Amino acid sequence: MSLRPTRRGALFGGLCLCCLPTLGRSAGAFAMEEVGPGIFVRSAPHAEATSENNDAIANIGFIIGRDGVLVTESGGSLADGQWLRGEIAKRTNKPIRHVVLTHVHPDHCFGAAAFAADKPNFVGHHVLRSALDARGEYYRKRLEDILGADKAGSVVYPTQEVTERAEIDLGDRRLTLTAHGTAHTNCDLSMLDSRTGLIFPADLLFVNRIPSLDGSLLGWLKEAETLKQMGATRAVPGHGPASVELAPALAELTRYLTTLRDETRKAIAADVPIEKAVQMVARSERDHWVLFDTYNGRNVTQAYKELEWE
Repeated sequence: MSLRPTRRGALFGGLCLCCLPTLGRSAGAFAMEEVGPGIFVRSAPHAEATSENNDAIANIGFIIGRDGVLVTESGGSLADGQWLRGEIAKRTNKPIRHVVLTHVHPDHCFGAAAFAADKPNFVGHHVLRSALDARGEYYRKRLEDILGADKAGSVVYPTQEVTERAEIDLGDRRLTLTAHGTAHTNCDLSMLDSRTGLIFPADLLFVNRIPSLDGSLLGWLKEAETLKQMGATRAVPGHGPASVELAPALAELTRYLTTLRDETRKAIAADVPIEKAVQMVARSERDHWVLFDTYNGRNVTQAYKELEWE
């Protein structure tokens, strides 16, 4: 969830300086839900980063295999990652062998430093390194402004880069990782668990919280079709419940993205300036999504810039 760092306004990434404290919740108030054998997920509230919630605003979790643990998302800050590491320790003493960094946004990857002492394999999209080079330090400074230096975390780079697909073997289950084309961001990574058939699409799938467009609208619609073809029936979304039925959740997502595409195209064809399009496009979706007023305008801006050159 992010604006590009070149837009130095109050909002960036999953972080908001004009945040919503009534939606906040401290990480200590969270609970892990076992959504499949050995698969634990924390469902986060629909909020922006605050000093009270440690940027714990994305769904994160871990998978316990025979030979070790894989962290599915590291959390939104060092403090959030430390909380997650503590939850792992409550359930197993097996080594943490892999930490998946699904994309560049801070609410998903700034907890990675909490696992540095475990010396895991940090797995990311092959474009993630360059994305972190471009944005990571900016995100770190803004997190530090909100949370404080002791809680913010640091930029952690992938040690394994996925170009198309890769497999991780935990002994009794294999995880297939897919590097997607530009969609939500330019470095989206999904994961499929062979044992349960559960898919982890990260922020390629938003449920209840409005999707945030930071990559390509047309690309996201394309990758949504890719997710449909991967054989999963249930998913752990990047934001929303701990697990959901994949088909209806994707239908909700694609309805919004399709509305955004079609109405933006109409606005461009009618020579509606971008400033007015922001106020008009996809308004019919307002009652379907939390934080609509925070993100829809920037989604329209991103879509307009992409589609005006078709």
